[in-house]
Amino acid sequence: MIEIFLAIIIGILLGIITGLTPGLHVNTVGIIVFSSSESILEHTSSIVLCTFFVTIAVVHAMIEFIPSLIFGLSTEDTITSVQPAHRLLFRGEGYKAIRLVSFGGFLSIIILILCIPLLFMILPMLYNFLKDYIAYLLIITMCLMIYFTNKDNRNRLYSLLIFMVSGLLGFFVLNSNLSGNIALLCILSALFSISTLLYSISKKAHLPPQTNDKILNINNRFVKSTTAGSISGCILGLLPGLGPAQGSVIAQTLTFNRNITPEDFLLTNSGVNISDTIFSLIAVYLIGNPRSAISMYISYLLSNLELVHVVFFIFIALVSVSVSCIISIKLGDYIIQRVNNVNYRNLNIALVILITILVIGYSFVSGAVMFYVVLCYISSIALGLLPNYLDISKSNLMGVLIVPSIITYLGLL
Repeated sequence: MIEIFLAIIIGILLGIITGLTPGLHVNTVGIIVFSSSESILEHTSSIVLCTFFVTIAVVHAMIEFIPSLIFGLSTEDTITSVQPAHRLLFRGEGYKAIRLVSFGGFLSIIILILCIPLLFMILPMLYNFLKDYIAYLLIITMCLMIYFTNKDNRNRLYSLLIFMVSGLLGFFVLNSNLSGNIALLCILSALFSISTLLYSISKKAHLPPQTNDKILNINNRFVKSTTAGSISGCILGLLPGLGPAQGSVIAQTLTFNRNITPEDFLLTNSGVNISDTIFSLIAVYLIGNPRSAISMYISYLLSNLELVHVVFFIFIALVSVSVSCIISIKLGDYIIQRVNNVNYRNLNIALVILITILVIGYSFVSGAVMFYVVLCYISSIALGLLPNYLDISKSNLMGVLIVPSIITYLGLL
């Protein structure tokens, strides 16, 4: 019991660090620990090590929204939340945004737990049906999203063009000589983080005083958005190769809402991220499909995964998400209070320099061709700025990940 408790504590601490640190993914820590698992298992059990993996994955999924909200720093899991989060921040509702993400993530795991009996009955059958139609599912959901999230045909055309161009960019970069991690770091940081920061600098944006309104109205719309996120997270658990970014597209489509607010975006994205993290564990038991790195480590450590293990890990996840919900709110409030005391323009400039150094530094250490990295980086920044000036959603830039997925599942590669 003491070892389990220590595994949870260590997982929480490392999850906070990976969530707050730009460029440091939970999988980086995961592969280091997993590579040392033989030595670690000489002193503890597989269950304890798996408990650590579950905890760090859940806490990271909750905490990683804080940098995307306050600084516009995105990861593959939070790219859809950057623009909506910044809208709330510049409306003086940063505290509200933190609570939307935190409580949305918490509610999504509750919904997932309530749906588990039904999921156990229908998902294996659903998986066998859907696995051959993933590309068509993505095409349909993207068409619906572009239609429902734009109010006129002009914006729909712009959204389609941005989606297709970003998709071509993603296809060529992800199939280049750049390693997957470097390619993703380069294009995602440029498309979503750097472009947002540069736009704020060009507009001489100043962070307004944040209202002290910390009360959430948990109404039908709140529950609907979170439920859509939870369902999409479950769908992702069945479809290898898709991540929370694609899941957010599916979630937004499931709501069939033309007037999607920033609050809706944050709730669905949070719901997708948390439920996807949890359901990837359940998918290992149901269909033998470890679709995330963490679930793959667990499937190796527990080769005979049983129902009792799944129930135990769900309990650990519930404990972790409850603790990280509180930590996320406290940390987010603390950082927002401190950011109000600094020059926001200078902070944005410093972040642009920091992220650029990280991209160049990681690329150099990895032995990537620097000319190609710089070319991809600058091209991605230019493309990422277009939605700001065309007044359309940056979520259309998700084509950078979705189009390569569609091409792969259509067997065109």
